[in-house]
Order: sequence, then structure tokens, then C-alpha cells
Amino acid sequence: MSPFPYRLVATDLDGTLLRGDETVSARTRDALAAATAAGAAHIVVTGRSVPWTRHILDDLGYDGLAVCGQGAQVYHAGEHRLLTSVTLDRQLAGLALAKIEAEIGPVDLAASRDGLDGEVLVSPGYRLHDGPLPARPMEDPTELWSAPLNKVYIQHPDLSDDALTAAARETVGSLVDIVLAGPGIVEILPLGLSKATGLSLAARRLGVKAAETIAFGDMPNDIPMFAWAGHGVAMANAHDDLKAVAHEITASNESDGIAVVLEELLSRSSGS
Repeated sequence: MSPFPYRLVATDLDGTLLRGDETVSARTRDALAAATAAGAAHIVVTGRSVPWTRHILDDLGYDGLAVCGQGAQVYHAGEHRLLTSVTLDRQLAGLALAKIEAEIGPVDLAASRDGLDGEVLVSPGYRLHDGPLPARPMEDPTELWSAPLNKVYIQHPDLSDDALTAAARETVGSLVDIVLAGPGIVEILPLGLSKATGLSLAARRLGVKAAETIAFGDMPNDIPMFAWAGHGVAMANAHDDLKAVAHEITASNESDGIAVVLEELLSRSSGS
């Protein structure tokens, strides 16, 4: 019998912890609860900002720390309080957008405002995923820059997500970070910001080291988190770029991939 090998279980949300209907299966809930009972803390690390994450955390009965906004926000779910928040330099973001559009033509935009109740503003052409997430149409383009932002989202009418990410990164990668966070979700972030940034801050508060962390994810924006954590597990449905750097590949989010790994670890630590 050996102890559970990790003190921190870091999970992305979309495509990882959440199924397609935005629920968490009973099996995965039970596996996380068992890992917690064995001494590991569970931390959500998501690209979603706090307003788009809070209802999921509340449904899970989650009262610990969460890393939101692609690492920009460390949020205390139990206290409904932001502990840290990093904003995007709006002048720099405007310059980056202008350079991107000069290179590849007009893009459609959305933007996530800072704060516990920060709105997501959406330009007329931007394609939002179906669902209950709150967003407000942006009729006047100057609204984009009228309040502090965590990130700007871009979409292109012709380029694929991978092509848009590569073109934007090549054009403005020295000014801002460009990440692919999900289908149709290409983001402009402050330079140097990543999930690893927020996760390392949260882990420090919890007194946990990188080597004591197992991380689960599905998209290229999870690559820095995998590089930071002691062990990175990609879902079967993950992007090839993440699979290429993962220590392990598990089942898909629809097939309880997180539970598959945690159950095996728990089985080993119990000696059964």
C-alpha cells in the first residue's frame, strides 16, 4: 500500500471535466471525491472567466480555489472572491489587432471584461457556442476598449482555428500571447500569461509543488500547464499538439477519462 501520489489534481473544464452537455458524470465526481479523501486537492483550471465558470463550480459544490480566464484570475469559490486578476493592456491589444487584420483581413471579435461579473461583449459576426453563458451584443466597436479586459477573442471567416492561431502568433507574438482554447476560440492574452501562471500562484497558496500535481486537459492552451505539472494527461479527444507533449492519454471527456486515471491511481494506493 502506497499513498496517493499527487497532492493536487488540476482539471480543465470544457472537453475535459465537462461532458458535451456541460455536466460532470457521477463517476467522475466520485473519483474526484475519492482523490480528495486520499489527500489531494482538486483545482479547476479553465480558460473561462469567472462569470462563465461560477455556476459550474456552484453545481459541483466546489469551494476551493479555481484558476480562470486562461490563468488571469485566481478565484476563491467558497468566498466568491477574486484573489488575483491580470488584465490585457488595451492599447497593446488594439495595436495587435490592427497588425493581425493588416496581415489576414478583418476578424470578428468578442471580449471578456475583468471582474467577478465582467460581461462578454460580442461583435455581430462573432459565432458564440450554444448555451446559457451570458454575453452582450456589441453594437459600437468603441465599447470593446471602454473597460478593463482579461482577453479578446478573434474568429476569421475563412481560416481554420489552427491557421488563424499560427498567423496571429507569427504576426504579433512579440506583443501578446495567442492561444487556441477550443473550437472557434482563439484568444489574445497578455504576453507571458498562461494557465501555468495562475496554477503556480494557486499551488503556492496551497503549499503544493509542481511535481506533486497531475493535470488533465484537451487543447493547446493546456500545454503550459502540462509543462509545469509533474504529470500531464491528455483526453482521447484532445488536440494533437497537446497529445504530443502529454505523459499519458486517457479516455475522452464523454467516457470519464479523468475517472479512469484517478481510479487506477487510487487502486494502486489502496493496494487493491
